[in-house]
Amino acid sequence: MSAIDPDHFRRRLHDERERLDRQLGKIDRERHADGPIDALSGDAGQDTARVDTEMHLESDLTASLAEVDAALQRIEDGTYGLDEDTGEPIDPERLEAIPTARRNIN
Repeated sequence: MSAIDPDHFRRRLHDERERLDRQLGKIDRERHADGPIDALSGDAGQDTARVDTEMHLESDLTASLAEVDAALQRIEDGTYGLDEDTGEPIDPERLEAIPTARRNIN
């Protein structure tokens, strides 16, 4: 892990975690801002599409949050920046682009 600065990536990952938490909080606040009847538009198709979109976004954000937490754990374990399959160092440029990367690109 000598080619990368774990503190740099820890800060980046914590910043990303905060951003994801804010987005999840915003979804939750918007979901509960109006009463359940007021939140519906009266158009079943439109309402279903909106709820479906919110659920997918929330699921994606939760998955991203899990990836950030896993990367932070790898920093703590001393395995951050190592390819999970080969044990070889991940290209530092790849980590800069995707701090949660688990593998090199072949």
